[in-house]
Amino acid sequence: MAPPTPDQLRTRERFEALIRLAAPALDLVLAVGERVSRLVEPEDTEYYPPRASREGPPPPPSQPGGTEG
Repeated sequence: MAPPTPDQLRTRERFEALIRLAAPALDLVLAVGERVSRLVEPEDTEYYPPRASREGPPPPPSQPGGTEG
């Protein structure tokens, strides 16, 4: 892959700066949305917690070309 051109680097820096600038406002929107959703419906009747398994985690997949046994 070719290295980015100076124009591409400038564009990337601008987008990253815009994201850094907008991040606190977006965090605030998420926090307010969470509070509002808890006020509107404190008990989520459609929430189903994940099923708890009594078994351990599954074994890792075998490596291709590896020896088993």
